[in-house]
Amino acid sequence: MTPSKTTTTGGITLLEQPESSVVDMWGEIDVALRSEASAALANALDRDVPVVIDTSKVTFMDSTGIAFLVQFYTIGSEEGLQVSLRNPPTVVTDVLEMLGVIDIFPGLPTHHVEHDEPQHQSAV
Repeated sequence: MTPSKTTTTGGITLLEQPESSVVDMWGEIDVALRSEASAALANALDRDVPVVIDTSKVTFMDSTGIAFLVQFYTIGSEEGLQVSLRNPPTVVTDVLEMLGVIDIFPGLPTHHVEHDEPQHQSAV
């Protein structure tokens, strides 16, 4: 038998603190973490306290990870919970900005990601 190889390159866990639920994310956040993301979302919403999503240790996030952040914010807001991002690195904020959803998280810096589209000036 060959030894099994660990393929985990990132993770999502929920840390239950008295005043908040902290969703701790690290490493590569992609579709492979769907079940961890769903569990963190369900458990955090059950607690009925503010939610802090700590992305400070994220090294990569694809559109699946961004969809998780947006879903967390949307469902949390519908449930009346405050949802915020803690110390997102540029690998997270750049993708949020590129996809046009950075504004749902107030106070995040924008880097004005350049797109390949030419700039058009309108005639007055």
